[in-house]
Amino acid sequence: MTGPVATAVVVVAAAGCVFFTFIGAVGLFRLPDVYCRAHAATKADTLGAGFALVAVTAYFGPGIEAVKTAILLGFIYVTNPTAAHAIARAAYSREVSVWTRSEPLDKDGPIDTGTSSSEPPDGSETGGESA
Repeated sequence: MTGPVATAVVVVAAAGCVFFTFIGAVGLFRLPDVYCRAHAATKADTLGAGFALVAVTAYFGPGIEAVKTAILLGFIYVTNPTAAHAIARAAYSREVSVWTRSEPLDKDGPIDTGTSSSEPPDGSETGGESA
């Protein structure tokens, strides 16, 4: 397939591929636990691969290449979520802990709740009885 429309489809699909694959990579490095990382990598990379295969199909046009990319797309859409589910299930069976936020966050850092971590919650300095 040639022409400005095919070129535009290839460029847009390739840009979508790069965007979603980059988001998946960022999620893989930035998210706190294995469950969140598996989710980010699976969703974003599956979409990125889908856009890449759309770009390949648009570039080569109809023919055997389009059939092969459609089969590959179906394979990727089945195996990526299945692999992420297997990884998450293995982590769960090995009792890998889930990340929980230990303190509320504000855009400027931790929210001041009025007590420091060195003071007991009742406000006494020593923690013993007062006279």
